Amino acid sequence: MLEDRLLTGIELYNKGAAPKLLMSGDHGQKEYDEVNTMKQYAMSKGIPDDDIFMDHAGFSTYESMYRARDIFEAKKIIIVTQSFHLSRAVYIARKLGLEAFGVSSDLRTYGTENRDNTREYFARVKDFLMCIFKPKPKYLGDKIPVSGKGSQTNDK
Repeated sequence: MLEDRLLTGIELYNKGAAPKLLMSGDHGQKEYDEVNTMKQYAMSKGIPDDDIFMDHAGFSTYESMYRARDIFEAKKIIIVTQSFHLSRAVYIARKLGLEAFGVSSDLRTYGTENRDNTREYFARVKDFLMCIFKPKPKYLGDKIPVSGKGSQTNDK
């Protein structure tokens, strides 16, 4: 699934629809690092370092959208994810004031439909409440405008 998200995002970048890529994921532990892995993959496909931003504290969809707005100062975003997750991600982004559009990255069949749909049901309830109360994410930090250089987010 992650590779399909990356391939779809890279395609949007190459077509000029997305001038920068924001890789949001979990990097809460030194030995677990989704964002550097995603960035390295995109760079291996020819995307320049400075066009790839890493959100090291994207622990949930809600936090990723909140941080896209407040840390990376994004105003208009294209969210790339699987279709089961897409409507929730776009809903959260819009509730947080972002101009958000979604692109499905279902490039294959994953065989996890029942698990994904069950998890999504509960996540929708949780995020509906999050969008009402709008709590701050666990981590915020300094602003790193997506209009700048993605290499500012490098930690290696």
